[in-house]
Amino acid sequence: MSSVTDTAPVPATRDSRGRPVRKRRDGANVWLSLLAWVVGVLFVLPVVWMVLTSLHSEENAATNPPSVLAPLTLDGYREFFSGGASPWPPLLNSLTASVLSTLLVLLLAIPAAYALSIKPVRKWSDVLFFFLSTKMLPVVAGLLPLYLFAQSAGLLDNIWLLIVFYTSMNLPIAVWMMRSFLSEVPVEMLEAAAVDGAGLTKTLRSVIAPVVMPGIAATALICFIFSWNELLFARVLTATVAETAPVFLTSFVTSQGLFLAQLCAAAFVVSLPVLIAGFAAQDKLVQGLSLGSVK
Repeated sequence: MSSVTDTAPVPATRDSRGRPVRKRRDGANVWLSLLAWVVGVLFVLPVVWMVLTSLHSEENAATNPPSVLAPLTLDGYREFFSGGASPWPPLLNSLTASVLSTLLVLLLAIPAAYALSIKPVRKWSDVLFFFLSTKMLPVVAGLLPLYLFAQSAGLLDNIWLLIVFYTSMNLPIAVWMMRSFLSEVPVEMLEAAAVDGAGLTKTLRSVIAPVVMPGIAATALICFIFSWNELLFARVLTATVAETAPVFLTSFVTSQGLFLAQLCAAAFVVSLPVLIAGFAAQDKLVQGLSLGSVK
C-alpha cells in the first residue's frame, strides 16, 4: 500500500517551511510615500518659519538673510495682545460671522442637497449648474453693487451683513458637496424609514444625518475656513465695529514700516482657530472628502 503524501500548495504568505513571509514593498509605493512626505514638509515649512519669526525680536526678524539662531522672545505676542488696538473684538467678530454663517449654510444646503439627490426635482442638473455658475463671477465684480446696497440700507460696518454674504458665498459649494455625500445613502434605509412612518424632518435628523455626518463635518469645516479667511468683503464693508481678524492683520503694515515679528505673531494667533478645528476634525474631514468619491 503506497503512502499518502500531502501535496497541498504552500500559501503565498508563507515559505516552504511554513514561516510567514513579509511582503516586499513595491518600489513605486516607496517613491510615492517619499513624495508625499516632501510635499507635506513644503506645506508645513512656511508655518514653521512664521512661528519661528514670531519668536524673534524685530531687529532679528528683519535681518537679511534671516537670523535663524537668534535669541527667542515673546515680545511679538506681548505687543499683539497689549498693543494700542485690542485684537479681541476682531477675533470675536470673525468667530461670530464664521460660526453663524456655517450653521446657516448647513441648514440650507442639507435640504437642498436632499432635493437634488435622494428626491431629485425636475431639471435638477440645471439647478446644480445654476449653483455652480454663481461661483464663476469674480467677487470684485460684484463688490460695488453690494457696497451701494449696504450703504443705502444702512448696513455698513454691520456683522450681520457679513453673515449674510458669507452664507451666500459658501452655499453653492456646500450644496455640491452635500449632494455627493447624500447620493451615497442607501435607498433601503430611506424605504425602511418610510415604512416606519418617519416624516421628512425625522428622516433627515435620525436616518440621513448619522450616515453622512463625516460629510457634514467636512462641509462645515471648509465653510468655516472660507468665512474665517475672507478679507475683501470685510475690508470694504466694515470699519471698526464689525472689523474681522484678517482686516486687523493689515493694520500691522503701516507707513512706519513692516513689523514682521508682530505680524507673524498676529498671523499665527489668527490661524489658531482654523488649525485647531482642522486638527480636531481631521478624521471626519478625510472620511467626508472620500465619502462621495468612490461608488
